[in-house]
Amino acid sequence: MRLNITRQFRIALTLAAVSLSACGGIYGSYTIGGTVSGLTGSGITGSVVLQNNGGDNLTVSANGSFTFATRVISNISTTATYNVTVLTQPLAQTCTVTGGSGIATENVTSVVVSCTSATASLNAYVANAGSNAVAQFAIGPADALPATPTTTASAGISPSSISIDPAGKYVYVANYGNNTLSQYTLGTGGVLPATPTTTTPTGNFPSSIAIDPTGQYVYVTNYGSNTLFQYTIGTGGTLPLTPTTTASTGLSPKSVAIDALGKNVYVSNYGDSTISQYTIGTAGALPAMPTTNTAAGGSNPISISVAPAGLHVYVANNGSNTLSQFTLGTGGILPATPTSTASTGIFPSSVTIDPAGLYVYVANAGSNSLTQYTLGTGGALPATPTTSVATGAGTLPNSITTDASGKHVYVANYGNHTIAQYTIGAAGALPATPTTTSASGGINPVFILIAK
Repeated sequence: MRLNITRQFRIALTLAAVSLSACGGIYGSYTIGGTVSGLTGSGITGSVVLQNNGGDNLTVSANGSFTFATRVISNISTTATYNVTVLTQPLAQTCTVTGGSGIATENVTSVVVSCTSATASLNAYVANAGSNAVAQFAIGPADALPATPTTTASAGISPSSISIDPAGKYVYVANYGNNTLSQYTLGTGGVLPATPTTTTPTGNFPSSIAIDPTGQYVYVTNYGSNTLFQYTIGTGGTLPLTPTTTASTGLSPKSVAIDALGKNVYVSNYGDSTISQYTIGTAGALPAMPTTNTAAGGSNPISISVAPAGLHVYVANNGSNTLSQFTLGTGGILPATPTSTASTGIFPSSVTIDPAGLYVYVANAGSNSLTQYTLGTGGALPATPTTSVATGAGTLPNSITTDASGKHVYVANYGNHTIAQYTIGAAGALPATPTTTSASGGINPVFILIAK
């Protein structure tokens, strides 16, 4: 009798579910999609990356229809809510979402993503190691660099590196002198608060910091403990007090970079002149040891950068006055030796690549100069710079970067506490003198970051 009652109860539940589905449609799974218009670029840098409900990343490279891979579910306890947002903007464009949220009762095809080439506001963030502070400059009309910072925030001791999440909400700073990370929640227009939102411990002497393209994971090299830490970003951009995963590196890891797809992490090891490559696992996890470990092609690799298309890695070798280029293999694997090597100025300190992947720029601290390389067919690196300019009054250039439009190069000059902006000329050439020069907002600027 008990078995019969149980069976009848199950049948009743099934009939009730069928009845509810027929009356109100509360059971179902639906696709979420729409159209993208206004994209003008191509490849990775010209694509927009969309998310639904904070995940299910979708890269859209051409105008037209799109559909997320994961369906939204409606059942007795869950509504089929959707919320489409932009995770990563295309180069020199801004995309906005219309009709991107709601509760689905059928397949959704009405989300509209419109992209325009209107210039977005830019900010320069500068780490001043000598004054234990970070300065923020609001870059004005016609890309003018202001004479003084908009805001200045306190950091830990000797801040060494800065990174910002792809959505432009949170800034993270590695503090070399007291083994911490500072996290700042940005205000309207990218304004820094006066003090960090949270502070997190690191390994010994954190030297470099990078955030993956999804904005979920932070990676930090610890120069003094030969480790690479991975943190999972929490609610409000906060970091846990301990790393999620830890990996061993070579000796004295100095710089960290991530490819545009968030599949690999690359580290330059200053102490043993090697480059380490890590294949990122589930939930951003690092393997315990590098996937590959390669000779840097020069001595004391100090700075590393990955080309936007993810085909090449560039390394500035501080001890041998050279720039190494590695052509990556399948899955982002590093080859055993560089593809090519170019001469630089004296003691190269920083390397960056323009957003289109056509030009490479190097800051040379020992010769107070900047060098520019025009890449050839297949990204080939020439043996010598295409152009080389003196930094003039700027001394000990320590950090170099470009803006997202590829129109300007920015340099932090450690020796005379300034930052300089250069307007890139024809074929990527640098002008003989900076377009503008400003006080760095502190003492001994070691790092500069340009972000929307």
